Amino acid sequence: MAEGDEEMPRDAKIVKSLLKSMGVEDYEPRVIHQFLELWYRYVVDVLTDAQVYSEHAGKAAIDTDDVKLAIQSKVNFSFSQPPPREVLLELARNRNKIPLPKTAPGPGVPLPPEQDTLISPNYQLAFPKKQLPQVEETDEDEEMPDQNPSSQEPSTDVPQQQQTPQRVSFPLTKRPK
Repeated sequence: MAEGDEEMPRDAKIVKSLLKSMGVEDYEPRVIHQFLELWYRYVVDVLTDAQVYSEHAGKAAIDTDDVKLAIQSKVNFSFSQPPPREVLLELARNRNKIPLPKTAPGPGVPLPPEQDTLISPNYQLAFPKKQLPQVEETDEDEEMPDQNPSSQEPSTDVPQQQQTPQRVSFPLTKRPK
């Protein structure tokens, strides 16, 4: 055995011998720890399921039938068989009957329409509209005529409405260098 093998736990030695039997000679030491973690997690899951099956059957202890049932349910749940080759060929034939769309001739790489890309904006900015203060007209204002009709200045009795500044944006263009 190698120099560090005496210090290794029995399970780690088993994983190392399994790797060697499969022809894996070069691997990092943490691979053994990863396999052990996977192995322990799988065993705990199977034994937990076996305990549930045993309790459901009203048994006092777990027996081999419970463990076999738990393993079978893990295999059925975790691993699935691919469909037969004939089914895949039939699906491929049906899909390939539909012709691809024609591409527009032109230079460069053809890109999909803007609405089908992931970089197109998928939101809209909504700026809150500020309510302008409403000035109520009173009867006194209506009855009083202007003393100076040629004056362009507004009267100081009625407060002026404040205007909100408009936001203006321009598209950015590349500057020539």
